[in-house]
Amino acid sequence: MSGPALRGVFTALVTPFTPTGEIDREAFRTLVERQLAAGVHGLVPCGTTGETPAMTLEEWEWIVRTTVEVAGGKVPVVPGTGSNNTRQTIERTRRAKELGADAALVVTPYYNKPNPAGLAAHFRAVLDEGGLPVVFYNVPGRTGRNALPDEILALADHPGLAAVKEASGNLGQAMTLVRERREGLAVLSGEDELTCAMVLMGADGVISVLSNVDPGGTVRMVEAALAGDVGRAREEHYRLLPLTRALFAETNPVPAKAALALLGLCGDGVRPPLAPASEATRAKLRAALAEAGLAR
Repeated sequence: MSGPALRGVFTALVTPFTPTGEIDREAFRTLVERQLAAGVHGLVPCGTTGETPAMTLEEWEWIVRTTVEVAGGKVPVVPGTGSNNTRQTIERTRRAKELGADAALVVTPYYNKPNPAGLAAHFRAVLDEGGLPVVFYNVPGRTGRNALPDEILALADHPGLAAVKEASGNLGQAMTLVRERREGLAVLSGEDELTCAMVLMGADGVISVLSNVDPGGTVRMVEAALAGDVGRAREEHYRLLPLTRALFAETNPVPAKAALALLGLCGDGVRPPLAPASEATRAKLRAALAEAGLAR
């Protein structure tokens, strides 16, 4: 199963809501169009940043279908399909394929915290039966389970494993993945603060929260790093660093929504059990947006 080339900036899209808590469909389309205009290389709806755990199946389907429609084949669409239920993950991955997705982002099962044999069986089942190339999403801060490089690389014999989103925050793990991976297996940063370093060390790009707010700057940084232009990559990295840190001052995507609201791009509403950003976080975001040259 050959998948799309996963290289560059893939935006982990937020899901904007109306004041009454429904999906703001017009705002969502506008946000996707803004990403495409800025030159991002792919779109990742319905991930952590999209607040997928608080979505109905119908809402998830609308978001995936609309992202595919607006993208119009210009860039790959890689929706989140993972859960802590193997059968549900397979069914959601199959549905994503029917909706036109190019690959699926599959998180390590949370709460269950599977042992190594269970983790391998979960991913092999999705790879065998889901019908889409898979991006293995390792995010121990969310799942309570750190998938070690050896566990991930043991799945690399499967042609359907297209990429790894490495969000452990451990550069050593990232380096091992880059060094030991098979040809064609992409390694993508899942931590915006580490993206520049990871790409300069051989990773292929990022699935980014930051690019919701500054897609153009994130693209410039990653493209420079991929081209080996260390000076340009470092310049963009440090321009964006205060903003990157402000975007994680509270649980993602709370600050990202607040930043987009400050830019007038959508509302700042999040679904329970999340709550809107504190005034302290908003103050950090205002200062960081100004420092990055993005203030309105």
